Amino acid sequence: MERSVRPIVGITMGDPAGIGPEIAAKALAAKEIYETARPLVIGDARVIERGVQIVRAEVKVRAVSEVSEARFEHGTIEVLDLKNADPRSFQIGQVSAAAGKAAFEAVVKAIELAMNRQIDAAVTGPISKEALHLAGYPYSGHTEIFAEYTKTKDYAMLLVEGAMRVVHVSTHVSLRRACDLVKKERVLKVIQLADAACRRLGIAKPAIGVASLNPHAGEGGLFGDEEQKEIIPAVQAARAMGISAEGPIPADTLFSKVKGGQYDIAVAMYHDQGHIPVKVTGFFFNPQTRKWESVRGVNITLGLPIIRTSVDHGTAFDQAGKGTAVQESLIHAIEYAVKLAS
Repeated sequence: MERSVRPIVGITMGDPAGIGPEIAAKALAAKEIYETARPLVIGDARVIERGVQIVRAEVKVRAVSEVSEARFEHGTIEVLDLKNADPRSFQIGQVSAAAGKAAFEAVVKAIELAMNRQIDAAVTGPISKEALHLAGYPYSGHTEIFAEYTKTKDYAMLLVEGAMRVVHVSTHVSLRRACDLVKKERVLKVIQLADAACRRLGIAKPAIGVASLNPHAGEGGLFGDEEQKEIIPAVQAARAMGISAEGPIPADTLFSKVKGGQYDIAVAMYHDQGHIPVKVTGFFFNPQTRKWESVRGVNITLGLPIIRTSVDHGTAFDQAGKGTAVQESLIHAIEYAVKLAS
């Protein structure tokens, strides 16, 4: 990719009390990032400077007030400085309203820049939902913030780790509520979003596996009738549109088939059903060292008028300030942002 056409990728700092600033420092210390993207951190320059010091990255931090001021040169992490997270106002590793407010403002700024086409994609660092709520922002996650601020009605969360791609019918709701949200119209919309996402990622004829909600796909109605009433009609409607969808497939076998290549993507019915296979694939915790040695996976919001990717992990307050956080997921999120923007 030529330097002149590298997309501008806005990277939010995440919760300033978490590992977001540290993984940003580690990721942007890599020269390879600058070969395909023009990265710009959105947040507080003081927080990123502290992150650089914690991980001992051999880079400088340069604050800018406008995207147009950025030079995008390796060796210098440029921060669109919101000056909203005085390090004295919160403690590393602690949930606080001050940190939640700063994280939220960085996300909103990224959305604004993307909607105004000043950046080509937004990549989000990890935030604390508890801190958001303490700060007075009652959102259940990034996805809902992006949906509201872009005025998007039909959207879905896609998780990607290698060949494992999973899009969700519902995410941040109770399990009881998630069952109620399995409706034909919603399942069909998510199948359509999954098909469009795969095509955008270069898969010409996506094969989509649709998970069941109940054990054994309901066993003919013995274990629940959502498959017969909602999921099967949605799959039939998708196939009538020319989409290659199959299901409902028992969830205990579907993800193995995705991993093996029978399907390009799975439609999960609720949060944990889809998150578990992705994190089993991409995460590795070493019990001997008691450290996460691999934290891979990318979160992509489908249906938005802008590109948004994210790390697939949380703030890791227990690791914050130690310099041990793994930057893999952020690097992959940047790579996917570039792919989608190119």
